[in-house]
Amino acid sequence: MRIGVLTGGGDCPGLNAAIRAVVKRAELEYGDSILGFKNGWKGAAEGDLMPLSRATMRNMLPQGGTILGTARFHPSTKDGSLDQVLRTMEAEHVEAMVCIGGDGTLKAANRVAEAGIKMVGIPKTIDNDVVGTELSIGFDTAVSIATEAIDRLHTTAESHNRVMVVEVMGHHAGWIAIESGIAGGAEVVLTPERPFDIDEICEALKHRHRSHANYSIIVVAEGAEPAEGTSMEYKTQYSVNGSIVPGSISEALGREIADRTGFETRVTVLGHVQRGGTPTAADRILGSRFGVAAVDAIHSGHTGVITALQQEKVVLVPIDEIAGKLKTVPEELIQTAQALA
Repeated sequence: MRIGVLTGGGDCPGLNAAIRAVVKRAELEYGDSILGFKNGWKGAAEGDLMPLSRATMRNMLPQGGTILGTARFHPSTKDGSLDQVLRTMEAEHVEAMVCIGGDGTLKAANRVAEAGIKMVGIPKTIDNDVVGTELSIGFDTAVSIATEAIDRLHTTAESHNRVMVVEVMGHHAGWIAIESGIAGGAEVVLTPERPFDIDEICEALKHRHRSHANYSIIVVAEGAEPAEGTSMEYKTQYSVNGSIVPGSISEALGREIADRTGFETRVTVLGHVQRGGTPTAADRILGSRFGVAAVDAIHSGHTGVITALQQEKVVLVPIDEIAGKLKTVPEELIQTAQALA
């Protein structure tokens, strides 16, 4: 069988582990040939590809990023691009596709599957917001990086009697913020799921600094916002491509805290460092499990599904059941972070 594979959307650690597993499983177990499409669905539309083999993937397991490159290009939203993808599939005699991506990439994969291409998706996103799977590739590494940064900021915050505001990624879901905040011992964790009251935050900080501590750590997801009717005026800032401007919420929050409390406040924006570098062992293992399961699913006749982790097992979930949906942080985790403030 001739199988195509691509990575779409933002890069993250663990993608090469998944590609490697697809290639090795397909080649060794089934005798398949593998084509890698460069820069996600853009490469599939333009016919930009490269052959993949075990030799190609040598030493790729610990490498961050993606050997195939990636792009935020979705044939479901570009006029005529879906037809271009289908023409490429026909011209290259591709019989099945493995699509590694987040919600937008997987939605596009569903459209291609509906057009008749055998399709299996693999969820990856540091935001961990893909419905149907407990974990997505890249999330564990992002949380580990954010937690290490928070650990380091504790010492400088305490040394200088400062409030440190740490901004992490998370547009619509605060998974990185909540898990790194809990793991890093943050006093306040702010997520998009629950709008915040700046007055409550400042009062809690003043009480903490009066009673038992001279410093505080605040972790805020980039998509967090103040609650309507509260005293902080803020509107999320977006760039021309629709992404949130890094530092917009943390800079605004830092100014408000400094003005209202008088505490020296500093802001750290982790930004793209969260999605770069070497994947953790957990992300290498998850990517490998998903890659093997995707190839097995194709040869078992499955299509229009994604691999997913549920109760420690890899299962298959229909793409049309998860596409366009968002997995948000449960209230229990938010309450846990509050209880540990």
